[in-house]
Amino acid sequence: MLNILKQYYPIRNIIFFMIEGAVIFFSVLLALVIFTYSNSFLFDLFIILRISVVTVVCQISLYYNDLYDFEVASTVSEMIIRLMQSLGVTSIALAVIYFYFPMVIIDEVIFALSIFLLLVFVVAWRLIYISILNKGMFNESIVILGSSRLASDILNEIDTHLDCGYTVMAVIPDSIHGHVNNNSEPVNKRIADRELINVDKTEFCDAVINMGVRKVVEALQDKRSFFPAEELLKCRVAGVDVIEGTTFYEMLTGKLPVTFINPSWLIFSSGFRKSGFKAFIKRLIDIVASLILIVLLLPLLLITAFLIKIDSKGQILFAQDRVGQNKKEYMMYKFRSMKQNAEKTSGPVWAKDNDDRITRVGRVIRKFRIDELPQLWNVLTGTMSMVGPRPERKHFTDQLEKAIPYYSERFTVKPGITGWAQVCYDYGASVEDAIEKLNYDLFYIKNMSIMMDVVIILRTIKTVLFGRGAR
Repeated sequence: MLNILKQYYPIRNIIFFMIEGAVIFFSVLLALVIFTYSNSFLFDLFIILRISVVTVVCQISLYYNDLYDFEVASTVSEMIIRLMQSLGVTSIALAVIYFYFPMVIIDEVIFALSIFLLLVFVVAWRLIYISILNKGMFNESIVILGSSRLASDILNEIDTHLDCGYTVMAVIPDSIHGHVNNNSEPVNKRIADRELINVDKTEFCDAVINMGVRKVVEALQDKRSFFPAEELLKCRVAGVDVIEGTTFYEMLTGKLPVTFINPSWLIFSSGFRKSGFKAFIKRLIDIVASLILIVLLLPLLLITAFLIKIDSKGQILFAQDRVGQNKKEYMMYKFRSMKQNAEKTSGPVWAKDNDDRITRVGRVIRKFRIDELPQLWNVLTGTMSMVGPRPERKHFTDQLEKAIPYYSERFTVKPGITGWAQVCYDYGASVEDAIEKLNYDLFYIKNMSIMMDVVIILRTIKTVLFGRGAR
């Protein structure tokens, strides 16, 4: 597994990305060789640069069209459709690049053949790779020790993510009265679908080693009743990795399971590193980025303001209280996307699907997050950051702090225009959604860095371009 920005990715997935880049590169090269041979052309000095530009633009298009998400592009038909869309976007993007940088132009006949070869070779390569994923080849084999809800969730994550890089060989349940603990029927049903190994707690290490497994994930339901310290130590000394379930879940999913973690795990786990220098750099980036975006987006801001004004009665900007860093309240600005006084009769409520309070212009600007742009002023003045947990109103935070453990930890950093939860999870309008978003927010707070902010912004662009997750 490869650690990138505090998340672990199977090396196989990195190799897949690199090989696909090579497939794209050599598809273009093959087209060029065919026509160069037939027309007796010699390679020029810029050939590597020209092909590299096509490769980079193509892979960016593949990423933004979800072709590196194997849950989305899981069927051949879906893959081909998205691939053709990506190649269309690649052609448009390259046309723009060629207009400004004509020295990297590839002949249109060569480019047409390249597109055909790309379609053939990339589809063939992906079919081979999906077959590898389905067979679990090169997956890391693990054994889960325990039958808790956490164990069930880990199983679910591995089963539903084709490219997670793990195969669960077996589950060793909590040895309570010689059988699986029956406190939770849904957990037992999911775990019952796996091979269970009922062994004495003084023997399971030998069973693990005999299966050839090199990693044990400890997710016991009740450590006080059953914690085989000697066997876990025996595994560790024998070269088998032993990892605590919550830590493994964090590595696997990019979020923390707030309903499972205890204060001691948060206290002794890595992360939560803060420094004055990092805070200064983040603030400097916020100021520069917000100033540049305000200037560049000024025409869009003015057009949006004009459309809101002629679409419905009321103010253009909408100011609402939010809870920021250290629980300090401030006024957050948005373009008004709902009818004036939308909450006059209902009081504070979350937005819902097909909300009749939203105006015609409001539906468009919410879909593409244009309504959030006035928050650049909040970033410039220092009440918000470009990246951080999304702020909530005090009406809701008071309720959520009582209902959700560790919710108050969100207030240790500045709220953001976008955040890890926003790019990983759709809009939330319930306590259950708030819990899931907190899982991601705590992961961000624990592992926040400038590079992680860059990744979040790049993924935000993808979310905005396709208008996903808005209500």
